Amino acid sequence: MRISLAKAVGVALLGALVAMPAAAQAPRSLTLGTASVGGVFFVYGQVWANIAADAIKVPISTRQTDGPNHNIILTETKQVDLGMTTMGVALQAWNGEGAWTQGRKFQSIRAIFPMYDTMFHFVSLQKSGIKSVAQLAGKNVGVGPRAGTPGTYVPLMLEALGVKVAAIRNGGASDMTSQLGDGLIDNFAFAAGLPFPAYSEAEASHAVSFFSFTKEQIATLKQKMPELSDAVIPKGTYKTLTEDQPTVGVFNFAIAHKDVSADLVYGIVKAVMENNPRMVQGHSAAKETLPQNVIKNTFLPFHPGAVRYFEEKGFKIPANLKG
Repeated sequence: MRISLAKAVGVALLGALVAMPAAAQAPRSLTLGTASVGGVFFVYGQVWANIAADAIKVPISTRQTDGPNHNIILTETKQVDLGMTTMGVALQAWNGEGAWTQGRKFQSIRAIFPMYDTMFHFVSLQKSGIKSVAQLAGKNVGVGPRAGTPGTYVPLMLEALGVKVAAIRNGGASDMTSQLGDGLIDNFAFAAGLPFPAYSEAEASHAVSFFSFTKEQIATLKQKMPELSDAVIPKGTYKTLTEDQPTVGVFNFAIAHKDVSADLVYGIVKAVMENNPRMVQGHSAAKETLPQNVIKNTFLPFHPGAVRYFEEKGFKIPANLKG
């Protein structure tokens, strides 16, 4: 039987498509949600986006956002492919708890790799005389973007501690620093990896005081918010910080929508986990971006591509966290 030239070509093309490697079918680009200028997410996100893009041969653009809450919303609705969040906010999202969720459960997000601990701390101008959380009563406190981790948690923390401030102000990290210097707010409370760029900026321009919670306040917060864990801001993190500062923190994880290719996610995780020196060069918070910190996630399902990577490296992922 003779086969026509057109049919033969069609069969050949179909065979080529079937045999085409996954990389050739990859999307033209991916988008990563970060945070506002002056925040650690903004800097850290640029670093791992570049490292991962080099490895998977797919451009990863970054999108400025309001932080963790906003990243979850954007990832859930596929307005971005990748994001970053603190696990306390992710827990609220998964369960549909917290006012910002409006009762909606965000369950299309998946964890992909551990980032670093986010630590809560405070900065005031020295001339204000404010050197403790209790002294924030009746003051104007800036907490960064409304959809960020501090924007979500700091008001709840102050309420839990019985500290009634005059007003909570929202805005980008750099904007908060400017407002502090101009006297528009009395304190800038934030939670971020260390060192926090906006705090370093404030210290470079003004005489400032850094402080955090007392031992008793930490105990109260951990009782009311079990997702919080003990943390320490080491002396020397900022030039004028001369003593270790105990506080509380929540760990951060990178996330992806569940529909992102498992091969792409595997490549992203592998690139980030195996290029820690480059990550640290980009931001020192990445010292905690290590495979062993995969255990810091106890509830959010991991993306199949991430599960594949970590299990190849000998880290057992619990069955209930395989998403």
